[in-house]
Amino acid sequence: MSATTMQAAVLTRYGAPQNIKIATVSRPTPKPNEVLVRVHATPVTTADTMMRRAQPAISRLFLGFSRPRNNIMGTGFAGKVVAVGAEVEDFAVGDRVYGESGLGFSANAEYVSVAANGVIDWIPMTLSYVEAATLCDGPLTSYHFLKTLAELRAGQSVLIIGASGSLGTAAVQLARAVGAEVTGVCSTRNVELVTSLGANKVIDYKKDDFLNATDRYDVIFDTIGNTSFRKSKHLLKPAGTYLSPVLGFSLLLEVLYTRVFGDQKAKFDAAGMLPPATLRGYLQELTRLMSEGKFRVVIDQRYGLEEAVSAHQYVDSGRKRGNVVLEVV
Repeated sequence: MSATTMQAAVLTRYGAPQNIKIATVSRPTPKPNEVLVRVHATPVTTADTMMRRAQPAISRLFLGFSRPRNNIMGTGFAGKVVAVGAEVEDFAVGDRVYGESGLGFSANAEYVSVAANGVIDWIPMTLSYVEAATLCDGPLTSYHFLKTLAELRAGQSVLIIGASGSLGTAAVQLARAVGAEVTGVCSTRNVELVTSLGANKVIDYKKDDFLNATDRYDVIFDTIGNTSFRKSKHLLKPAGTYLSPVLGFSLLLEVLYTRVFGDQKAKFDAAGMLPPATLRGYLQELTRLMSEGKFRVVIDQRYGLEEAVSAHQYVDSGRKRGNVVLEVV
């Protein structure tokens, strides 16, 4: 490998995991306002697999219609700064950093170049690269949905669907941290995990249909888009809120309708599109909670960069618990 090239997980066309190839590509050169990061760890997320398939279809508007506009996979990263642009003042070579590349993607690679004023921050000494790399996926999204969209408060009740995934494992802990009453929905094999994260009650969907529950909730957080506002609104309290980060046409209609009609609301937001300063604030709050022992990231599987296809296949299986990470160094 020369000083001007690197290995990267490249998506050749939309579709199956096998469309990802490990290729030798040009190493990015940081612009005046960018930092070049030697990636140590980068996650493979459910969102990554959806982007790989160009789902939902509307995502082609920003991904590229016929093929990926930016074909190096991944957005989350953690690593060490190896070069800085001439205008960068806050970061220096040798800094341990983590963050999110956003629509620039390109994080599933040996190097990534990101704006110094973007979603990037220093890794606390108590965190590993692997832990830090996962924070911009489930934890950041769950924080935004529960704290900002739902304004979840102590004493309120929340139903978390998909409680064992990246978003779900974060959501259970974040909801408990604010003093909410948490009910998690997961499969039999994950009941113990979700309970250990602080859930007050766990519904095993293999045994019981959570839609038949008799409890009523202030918030329903459907982390995997498994149901809908229409199907689950009977579980909401009169002024309850249904949240989902999985945008489809039906959810879009529900969001628009409930903005005007009724007290029960359906809400969606693209957390990754928020201003970088807002996202950095979220990340700092997450690391504070980690330092206080109120939150931890759950790591399920670790793969090498060369195993990116296997990592995507595992995430596609639906059996992921917490986070899947590519260890690059």
